[in-house]
Amino acid sequence: MIKVTIGQKTYEYEDGTTLYEIAREHQSEYKHQIILAKCNGTLSELSKVLVENCNIAFVTTASFAGNECYRRSATFLMLKAFYAVAGRNNIEKISVHCSVSKGYYCQVFGNVEVDDKLLKNVRNEMIKLCKRDILIQKESIPTAKAIKKFERYGMKDKVHLLKYRRSSAVNIYRIEGFEDYFYGYMAYSTGILKYFDLIKYDEGFVLQLPTKEEPEVVPEFVPRNKVYNVIKKSTDWAEMIGVPTIGYLNDKITDGSMNNIMMVQEALQEKRIGDVAADIASRENVKVVMIAGPSSSGKTSFSHRLSIQLMAQGLKPHPISVDNYCVNREDTPRDADGKLDYEVIEALDVKFFNEQMTDLLAGKEVELPIFDFVSGKRKFNGDYLKLGEDDVLVIEGIHCLNDKMSYSLPDDKKYKIYVSALTPINVDEHNRVSTSDLRLLRRIVRDVRTRGSSAERTIEMWQRVRRGEEKNIFPYQDTADVVFDTAMVYELSVLKTYAEPALFSVPEGTPEYLEAKRLLKCLDYVLGMPKDGIPKNSLVREFVGGSIFPVG
Repeated sequence: MIKVTIGQKTYEYEDGTTLYEIAREHQSEYKHQIILAKCNGTLSELSKVLVENCNIAFVTTASFAGNECYRRSATFLMLKAFYAVAGRNNIEKISVHCSVSKGYYCQVFGNVEVDDKLLKNVRNEMIKLCKRDILIQKESIPTAKAIKKFERYGMKDKVHLLKYRRSSAVNIYRIEGFEDYFYGYMAYSTGILKYFDLIKYDEGFVLQLPTKEEPEVVPEFVPRNKVYNVIKKSTDWAEMIGVPTIGYLNDKITDGSMNNIMMVQEALQEKRIGDVAADIASRENVKVVMIAGPSSSGKTSFSHRLSIQLMAQGLKPHPISVDNYCVNREDTPRDADGKLDYEVIEALDVKFFNEQMTDLLAGKEVELPIFDFVSGKRKFNGDYLKLGEDDVLVIEGIHCLNDKMSYSLPDDKKYKIYVSALTPINVDEHNRVSTSDLRLLRRIVRDVRTRGSSAERTIEMWQRVRRGEEKNIFPYQDTADVVFDTAMVYELSVLKTYAEPALFSVPEGTPEYLEAKRLLKCLDYVLGMPKDGIPKNSLVREFVGGSIFPVG
């Protein structure tokens, strides 16, 4: 017999009992469905067989890890159903591209027309598979054998990915003979995967899935079309240059052609910034450029690069960071957990900001503040500004698309830009790297380098940052005049060099350890690359250092 402690109680079970059997016994004690478990602090699938005493904490679909597991498993279910309905011989590839609304935008390549009828049939097949509660099996096989399997299945992205797999074995998942590879934990069986929808969108469809906030509700489909169109354009470009996924990125690094691709993408990004500057210059009334975006989107570097392009258009830009208008730390609001909340608009002195901007537009001279993040105090260092006829303010901050931030400024004077790292390169055709993960890696690297903050600290605050983004930034995306993508196909390889040591320093046993381990697993697929060849004005330099701009 083995002893299992759950909360304050200890139970006895026979050797060989699975976590699933124990979870089923205790499910009635939880509001939401149990999908994973922490066994002695280690995240585990419910198929795990117990052979020794342990402490168990169940993970439900209302948690971040549980929701990610659900979404991953539902994607597997969708793929199984799609191949069953459309026929493997008719499908060249199904790609899970990016987030749209609360789901994943997918495309099907081959002799298949994606229409409402097909999606209805696939949806019905998914429902049947769910009702049958089929075991999702996991098997560890040699990497070489896995490569041969995926060559046979025509899953070329996985073949390229596994070429660089350091481990000699790979975990393959199976639903009744349909096999795939996923990086991350999976549900025990299909029975839990009840909540989903398939919605026709653009050239493909969206697999719409629940959020951790409402894990039993399929949310309304509300696409952000401006953001999606930019993602599509960037994704098509990555396909065109032959770097659609991490495996192909690794190919370019090993064959020595990555530097050329880097230069081409940097040049393309510079051209797009120039196009934005030309559009601003064509609007005679614009005096204030408002740049917003979530954390670690590269807003500061973008504002400086845009300023250079505006100068090329004959304007005189003045970059201003809204961060310098933070209230002093002792006045910063606290969230529901009692922790300082820097993401809400109340963390900024909005009244003082509007007073200064109004004075500037009226032709008055003002002394601009500087916020010292070390002391948590606003300071004044004699930085005076007065606007002339050709001057334009370039203001960046997470709330800049929210009119509450600039309530005193006339709408015709403002030009709004939404900036984010929208298209991180995916692991393979079925495994995504989320935009949030890319930004978190950027922030970890920057915080360690510029703020003396550990990866543990950055991870600990990240969910609060994300909650703030959902409330204060994302709802305003489509109000922007322009959406700009700052992600670079090569940057995961560069971030890896700096992020890995920081992530390895997160102590085992801390709440942040599991998240650090997950990020390390993602980076393990990528070959590292030095930052030496990155131009000094690159947005990536804001995070890895060496920028010519004053970005920390």
